[in-house]
Amino acid sequence: MQIKETALPGVLILAPARFGDARGFFSESWSRRTLEEAGVHLPDFVQDNHSLSTRAGTLRGLHYQAPPHAQGKLVRCGRGRLYDVAVDGRRGSATRGRWVGVELSFENGRQLWIPPGFLHGFVTREDDTEIVYKCTDFHDRAADGAVRWDSLGIDWGVREPVLSDKDRAAPAFADWQSPFEVEA
Repeated sequence: MQIKETALPGVLILAPARFGDARGFFSESWSRRTLEEAGVHLPDFVQDNHSLSTRAGTLRGLHYQAPPHAQGKLVRCGRGRLYDVAVDGRRGSATRGRWVGVELSFENGRQLWIPPGFLHGFVTREDDTEIVYKCTDFHDRAADGAVRWDSLGIDWGVREPVLSDKDRAAPAFADWQSPFEVEA
């Protein structure tokens, strides 16, 4: 597995090896042992989520769950292609408000590790795109939150995205009261 650090501390791009032949390929998409042997220690995962967006240009995010239900996410694309974004939302962080974006696709097999305290969002680049992700805490409706997708200067590559009412009504990053702090 290839492991690449990003410009945001703790946010990682993971690229599992694929072994292919005329039938297709095999990939070990998650292995605690492989990551720990490489010096990467991720928290335990308690829930897997699977989302389908039927139209290219569907934008979901920027989402988070507040403490004590903050989630770390290991995100990958099961089908199609998407642009995945992590934003540092932690008060007191030297990189607060900064973001990284990575193309995840069925073809490239890459994954993005987004630690707790970071906002998460993505936009689909193809119709019928599936995103699959592991979470470090269970979904809790009361802890659910969002920040406006267009309030940080992120180039999503789409002018008029397909949005939910929740994402359309979310507060701008500058007006958002973050529940996250940098861990000591």
